[in-house]
Amino acid sequence: MKRIIFIFLALTVVTSNNLFAQREIFQGEFYFGAGAGPSITSIDFQPSVPQAQKIGLSGGVALKYISQKNLGLVVEANYSQRGWEEEFDPESDFSYNRTLNYLEIPFMTHVYFGNKTRFIINAGPQISFLLSDSQEMSQALASDLEARREANPDLRIGYQYGPFSEMQRVDYGLIGGIGIELQTGIGNFDLEGRYYFGLGDIFTSRRSENAYFGRSAHRLIEGKLTYYIKFR
Repeated sequence: MKRIIFIFLALTVVTSNNLFAQREIFQGEFYFGAGAGPSITSIDFQPSVPQAQKIGLSGGVALKYISQKNLGLVVEANYSQRGWEEEFDPESDFSYNRTLNYLEIPFMTHVYFGNKTRFIINAGPQISFLLSDSQEMSQALASDLEARREANPDLRIGYQYGPFSEMQRVDYGLIGGIGIELQTGIGNFDLEGRYYFGLGDIFTSRRSENAYFGRSAHRLIEGKLTYYIKFR
């Protein structure tokens, strides 16, 4: 009789644990969002080029999938303004500003801690496609470059202005960010600070005989606010 009672209790415990485990199975969550924010952009040139802070903007749509508790995936498609602004002696009347517009697609692992208010971490690779670019050069700088090139046609000064430079159409690198998420009755708000470390070069590297820069990679510090709604 004791053996029967023991077996019954054991089966009850096992069955209860199985039922509890089934109730605890995590149901995946899908979110769709849109966000935007400012950025501070520059280019890591080697040899170095003195630069001032250049402010850009980015914005786009996002898809977030929470696959299990505290873990998920975020994929975005963003329009982003990047580039650089050069710094010269104020007495020279020189100025140069170049804006590069990209379509960015980051694939980020999403980690969170908390319930209604969450601490979030996003990190992963990003690929970007150059859509357009524009530049502004002062007349004083343009005249100086023209005079120096006429005096010495082989002079490679001002490679980043052209006509020698060849812009790469695809960029890739790593992006990471930390922030907070607020869950409300009208949706979720993610506020992040991000950093992008470009691994590709915007100009042909020194592996080409016509190249000047050994390094010309993007560096971005971004702030972003994204609004998400849950659709599953």
